[in-house]
Amino acid sequence: MTRETPSQAITPAPRPGSGEFFDAIAARYDFLNRVLSMGIDVWWRRKTVKALALRPGDRILDLATGTGDLAIALAKAEPGATVVGVDPSRGMLAIGESKVARRGLSDRIALEMGDAQRLDADDASFDAITMAFGIRNVPDRLAALREMRRVGKPGARIGILELGEPSGGLLGPLARFHVRVMVPRIGAILSGAREYRYLQTSIAAFPPPEEFAASMREAGLVDVGFEALTFGACHLYTARVPAEEGVR
Repeated sequence: MTRETPSQAITPAPRPGSGEFFDAIAARYDFLNRVLSMGIDVWWRRKTVKALALRPGDRILDLATGTGDLAIALAKAEPGATVVGVDPSRGMLAIGESKVARRGLSDRIALEMGDAQRLDADDASFDAITMAFGIRNVPDRLAALREMRRVGKPGARIGILELGEPSGGLLGPLARFHVRVMVPRIGAILSGAREYRYLQTSIAAFPPPEEFAASMREAGLVDVGFEALTFGACHLYTARVPAEEGVR
């Protein structure tokens, strides 16, 4: 009987949506995002920033920060704010750090590895919390939402962007075709990777907006609402951490 050597051992594939999974596409992530969303993802992030009504001195937590696009948008929108970006992918963070440095924002944006389900942050330490296109990939979404409540100060604003199955409007069927068929095909062609098949399947598996909003309430968040963007291809969920008695 022959024994398998370490070099012959089969390395298990990373869990879809994990940090190692995104390491594999980190170098192509920004380019593919622009192509696959036709640039609309930039507008979606701007909507998120505006919804937070940032103030000077705000300390913001950006979960699933990836290559830092939303963290950078937050810092540019409010020069008096600081941002901590957290992501499980070392490869994505390396690209994000380079982008932050090029924009001269290293003194106001700190990027670090971390897990949204178990944050290395003190209770009530952030004025605002964001997460763009990341909650879909979290195995225990309720745990992540509870962590947002824990680390948010009383009254902290929360904005979560997530992709969904397009539905409304005359162009809804075309938008669904783009997400279900074109996104995985274009992603595979341009990146040479099959990870973009996961993108379509994970979007289809994400709960309807009403159901996810109910999970936010279950986690203890208040003033929960959501807005469909681009025929429902994306939703912006907003909420607050409950305010202390007498604090508004």
